[in-house]
Amino acid sequence: MMNPLGIALVLSAGLSLSACASVTRGTKQTFYIQSDPSGGEVTTSSGEKCVTPCKLKLPRKTEFTAAITLPGYKPGKAQVNSTVGAGGVGGTAGNILLGGIIGIAVDGASGAMQDLSPNPLKWALAPEASTEETKIVPGVKPKAVRRKPPSRGTARKRTASAPPSVPTS
Repeated sequence: MMNPLGIALVLSAGLSLSACASVTRGTKQTFYIQSDPSGGEVTTSSGEKCVTPCKLKLPRKTEFTAAITLPGYKPGKAQVNSTVGAGGVGGTAGNILLGGIIGIAVDGASGAMQDLSPNPLKWALAPEASTEETKIVPGVKPKAVRRKPPSRGTARKRTASAPPSVPTS
């Protein structure tokens, strides 16, 4: 028979491991919006605004419509859907393997299993005089920029200043 401390440890481990996707992915994601040419004013049905290229931190489970305008170009609209993403499937698998039925429910309700699609959302804006229409085209997520640490050779050396000289008489 297990002692109460052992039971408490097993229960706390089970509860802390439940909701795997909520812990590993979070309930919001970075959503990228691009246009060619850039500078388009974007408004979403959920109230966010930005000028392309831009990125927004949005809830994974909220579907919305995005509209873009740019003087001299035809406006565009796009539907952004919330679908189960590959990372969400992995979080669900983690919940199943660790027996986290509670975690599956939490991940499903919070939207942590979801991904916004298309992401990035990219428009090819058509000039007003053109017979073409503004359309959605495949976009590429910007790569994370890694900052280089300063090299040791470029750091300024500190020098101790000499004490002020005192004239002797």
